[in-house]
Amino acid sequence: MRAVFSGAKRFIDKYSTVVLLLPYALLFSLFIIIPVVAAMGLSFTFFDTIQRPTFIGLQNYISIFTADPEFFRDVLPKTIMFMIVAGLGGYILSFFLAWTIAQIPKWPRSIMAIIIYSPTLVGAVMVQQFWRTFFNADHTGWFNHILLSLNLIDVPQAWIISADYLMAITIFVTLFSSMGVGFLAMLAGILNVNQELYEAAYIDGVVNRFQEVIYVTIPSARPQMLFGAVMALVATVNASNMGVALFGRNPTVDNSAQMILPHIDDFGFIRMEMGYAAALSVVLLIFMRLISVGAQKAFADND
Repeated sequence: MRAVFSGAKRFIDKYSTVVLLLPYALLFSLFIIIPVVAAMGLSFTFFDTIQRPTFIGLQNYISIFTADPEFFRDVLPKTIMFMIVAGLGGYILSFFLAWTIAQIPKWPRSIMAIIIYSPTLVGAVMVQQFWRTFFNADHTGWFNHILLSLNLIDVPQAWIISADYLMAITIFVTLFSSMGVGFLAMLAGILNVNQELYEAAYIDGVVNRFQEVIYVTIPSARPQMLFGAVMALVATVNASNMGVALFGRNPTVDNSAQMILPHIDDFGFIRMEMGYAAALSVVLLIFMRLISVGAQKAFADND
């Protein structure tokens, strides 16, 4: 028995790195690599979830760019706009709020950080239900009730079921709930900047807080800024389903908030064209990878 334990100890000592990484490697393979490879494989097939997949080569990808008018007319432009306004806007807002509350004392800062982070804590479902109630289309909607009480409108407005307002409300709700772990990471990075760097910067010619942020804060918090950019990208793509959640069904009214995730769900789970949905998923994966590489280059350490 002693020999067995001794042999096991020698094995663990020799292959400790492999032993420690093995659970992570298994989970990563099970939930990331295998689904991605499966999606790539299905993207070259016609699969209706009933019959066996039929290989059709690049036909799904050709159809995306030549035979899917909704993709170029509605989905792609709205996805890009959403990522710029809600994604980039949310990222800039996260940094601004992190920098702002970093200037105040510890206890008020902690309270403000919890308040700003709280929409992420309550979960997407509760956030969606709150804003659906707030923007309800009849007089029971809180927003309509407030406007009616102030005599700003005469009749209740159909906020979340109107093509005129749904996209704007989707962006607003996404920004409201965009202060996640990226915000906390940037706050931590700003708080850990060496204060001597600010003193040296003012000696070297920095004259105001804006230059301080550009020349000291952002370069010093580069790793946290990169992490925040990646998390903002992921959160924005996940939030592209917000319009469907607010409206209540897929597709949204007049495709007013129809972005790439709802488009994938539409083909995959409503039209049952899983092969085409898988091809759209691969296009989304490539698109996200390109943006991620751009963010890494933007925050690369050139020293």
